[in-house]
Amino acid sequence: MNIKKLLGKRIKEFRKSKGFTQEYVAEQIGIESTSISNIENGKYYPTAENLERIIKVLNVSPQDLFTIEHYQNNDVLLDEINTLLKENPDKIRDFYKILKALIS
Repeated sequence: MNIKKLLGKRIKEFRKSKGFTQEYVAEQIGIESTSISNIENGKYYPTAENLERIIKVLNVSPQDLFTIEHYQNNDVLLDEINTLLKENPDKIRDFYKILKALIS
């Protein structure tokens, strides 16, 4: 997936987690809601100014917005999880409890 699509997915993820509509975010930053839709769908990059406004409206850090590793395919994620667990064997039980709670 390209960076435009990943950034758009991340913006959408944060927007939805805040309970904001595309219309609300667009109004807050002074653009059309279709522009937010195009950004979220990976059709357009936001301008630097609009990106700064999006970050403020969503109340997230730039680092959080560009943290996109969790969008990797499942095989890559499983390999990374296995590596993390091998490097931290004392955390395996904690990880198991957390995972079990999440899927229960």
